[in-house]
Amino acid sequence: MMTEPTRIPPRDDRGTQPAPWRRPRVVLWTAAGVVTLGFLVALEIVARGYGFSGPITEQSREVIFAPESGPLLYGGLALTMVVLTWRQRLIALGVAAGVDIVFFLVRWALDADMNFGNGALWVVLGVAVLGLTRRTGHERTLLLKGTGLGLLLVAGHKTGDTWLLITSKTRATVLDAYVAAADHALADPSWLVGRFLNATAPVSTGILHVVYGQLPLAAALVGLYQLRRVAVERRFPAHHLVRTFLMIGLLGPAIYMIFPVVGPVFAYGTDGGAWATANLWPDTLPPVTDPRPIPFDGITPRNCMPSLHTAWAVTLFVHSRDGSRAMRWAGTFWLVGTLTATLGFGYHYGADLLAGVVFALTIETAMRCSAHGWDRAGVRLVALGTTVFAALLASYRWLPTEMAARPWLFGPLLLLVTGAVIYAYVRTAREREREPKPEVPGQRPAPEAEESAEPADPTDAAGAAEAATTGTGTTTGTGTTGESGATDAKPELV
Repeated sequence: MMTEPTRIPPRDDRGTQPAPWRRPRVVLWTAAGVVTLGFLVALEIVARGYGFSGPITEQSREVIFAPESGPLLYGGLALTMVVLTWRQRLIALGVAAGVDIVFFLVRWALDADMNFGNGALWVVLGVAVLGLTRRTGHERTLLLKGTGLGLLLVAGHKTGDTWLLITSKTRATVLDAYVAAADHALADPSWLVGRFLNATAPVSTGILHVVYGQLPLAAALVGLYQLRRVAVERRFPAHHLVRTFLMIGLLGPAIYMIFPVVGPVFAYGTDGGAWATANLWPDTLPPVTDPRPIPFDGITPRNCMPSLHTAWAVTLFVHSRDGSRAMRWAGTFWLVGTLTATLGFGYHYGADLLAGVVFALTIETAMRCSAHGWDRAGVRLVALGTTVFAALLASYRWLPTEMAARPWLFGPLLLLVTGAVIYAYVRTAREREREPKPEVPGQRPAPEAEESAEPADPTDAAGAAEAATTGTGTTTGTGTTGESGATDAKPELV
């Protein structure tokens, strides 16, 4: 009696069984891409309405014209290169440098604006073209994710600049008087730290200017450390620093529109010029009077509430906890330095920093839950952070005089609710670390799992190692060696 042969399900391009759970993820990525594109188009239209170009135009012009920030473009290239092998990275850097040299010579001959970075953008776009035309399946997705990550870093910066211009054009008055009054409950930390920096200048100010200005560089280094194994494992980690960084930069300026504040050095200092209430910062505390909105110029960004530098520094600190001892110390140093700089330079009030901490931890929790799955603890923490953040903004706006009149009550209360969010985040993170990690269908096992697995034939292992090292192995369309239909070799730039 003949039996019907067992049908073996077709394999995907990585040699694993097809994973139905990947289809919703593809749909999610597609939806996220469409929403992001729609947001950028809307922002471009609004910016055009106010007489300046938006993020799409600004990023597109840098394909040919002198970029605003060469290091930013090369930072985007570095993020894209995490999907490439070391040989491909060297080729990419060589091509980027060669293109920049050609642009430099042409601009020098034409006496045009000089800058670098076009080559980096060309290579990032080239990786996208390579993925679309020469790769299929998982390798195409991987290259496109790397390209998207690099372009989003640049687009995030352009989007933030556009948001800041919109805040200055659409918010004719600022609420600094309200925040300054509420800050009395915290003992006016911006005035205290500002005096300290004036007394210890130029050493302290020189160091803190570097810390404050190079926060994106520090974040890029931590992000690259987290993504260092992408080229080997051929997949991105579920969650990493760059995701939270971009989300903070995307959502933060929307709060600026709701609660426009320019900062003490502008509202109460010399940098505000004729628009400043008085020249008080940092030597004289502002009087506690009935606060009112302050008319201000149409140039200064309303970018204080919440402090996004604080939010980014907190995120950097959180993600550096998984690194080496040197990285953990560097994350702590950058957090302390950033907080000191934001206050001492007069860019923020103490109330801004508390809001920034709550804002960062809430978004970080939401991003982790979106990557690893929503559970009861995550939902509670996001709800707690959102409630506390809304309560902080409401108290700054509607109870500033009461807070200034009773600092012995409201000061500890502000610190207590912020500490409650921090405590809840730490507790939730530790509980997640103790939970066993579920195996995801179709996902490659971790290196530890591979080492503990049953040993395979030594000949096969040696051949696989040689193929992975030299890149001479034949990769087939089904992800196995020696089968027909080879279409998905490792990505090459040439």
